[in-house]
Amino acid sequence: MLFKKISMKNILRSLFFVFGLLMMANCAPTNEASQNISRKWMLVEFQDFSKDFIMKKGANLDLSTKDQYGANMGCNRMFMKADFKPDGTVVFSQVGSTMMFCEDAMKLEDAFGKSLPAVTRYKTDGHFLTLTSKDGSTMKFVAADWD
Repeated sequence: MLFKKISMKNILRSLFFVFGLLMMANCAPTNEASQNISRKWMLVEFQDFSKDFIMKKGANLDLSTKDQYGANMGCNRMFMKADFKPDGTVVFSQVGSTMMFCEDAMKLEDAFGKSLPAVTRYKTDGHFLTLTSKDGSTMKFVAADWD
């Protein structure tokens, strides 16, 4: 006889094996950071600007709506494109802003606008986001919805 007697136990074992393979094949590596990035972030540390000054300006980076990213450093509305990769790399491009003049916020805004395209890496840690430039300089943010 060419066929062995097939038992229900062997059928179930085979089905579980196939199901397990399908589940593993369906799993793609994900980065927890990429799942937590889509929110509004309040800037708390950047270059030599004091945290007090940054907080008074309400400086923020809004990543809550894909393809409509924005920022505000206390005066102009800034806009940009960004491509966040699961491996922790990011590319910011097409950074622009409205053109109002606000004397006390312009230094922060100019520095942020010039630094953003140089950012190459991102990392989330709980309610914190760190953007790191090619030269190792960082921008640190806290989630706006975190108390």
